[in-house]
Formats: sequence, structure tokens, C-alpha cells
Amino acid sequence: QVQLVESGGGLVQPGGSLRLSCAASGMIFRLHTMGWYRQRPGKQRELVATITSGSSANYADSVKGRFTISRDNAKNTVYLQMNSLKPDDTAVYYCHAQLERSIAIYWGQGTQVTVSS
Repeated sequence: QVQLVESGGGLVQPGGSLRLSCAASGMIFRLHTMGWYRQRPGKQRELVATITSGSSANYADSVKGRFTISRDNAKNTVYLQMNSLKPDDTAVYYCHAQLERSIAIYWGQGTQVTVSS
């Protein structure tokens, strides 16, 4: 079965950086659009960034210029480099996969990112 396993979350000070990773298994990774979503306390889950099979990236306005999504098809892994972190970035970050031209979607279990001094 499909598994998405996130790692790299933690506590970081404002202005700091973190890199999240999501390792995928049980799927043909290169055929999927991969993404990161987050759920901030008291708010609905929201899109952070996506990257297509052709490596076209899309970002939420709130993270443009600070976050970078990338993928390594040889390692079946998608990354989210987060720089200039703000307390408002505190959230559980979820990895997401969607088989392109399909309704099949998958979610990881989430990883906590806390930005605080």
C-alpha cells in the first residue's frame, strides 16, 4: 500500500530554517504530483506548495520567496526547504500525493513544525 512518511519537523527560532522530507513507497512516484499542506492551530488545512511530475512548482502566497519544494525521483522523496520561518508558520505539515489525471490521493501522517523563541 502507499505510504508517505514525513520527517524533519521540530522546534526552530524565528528566522531559522528547516527542511522537511517525505519518503514515498508503494507507488510510482514519478507519476504523482507531490505537495505539502499544513494545518495551523485552530485553522483548516491549507496548501503550502506542490510540484508536478514535470517539476513545475506552485506556492501559497504566504510562503513565496521563503519556501522551496523539490523532488528526487530516484529517491522517491519530496522536500520542503523552509527559510525565514515565522511564528505563523507553526503547524502540522502534511505530505500529499496525487496520481496525475486521477482522483487517487494520499496523505502522510504529518510532522509538527514549531517556530518560537
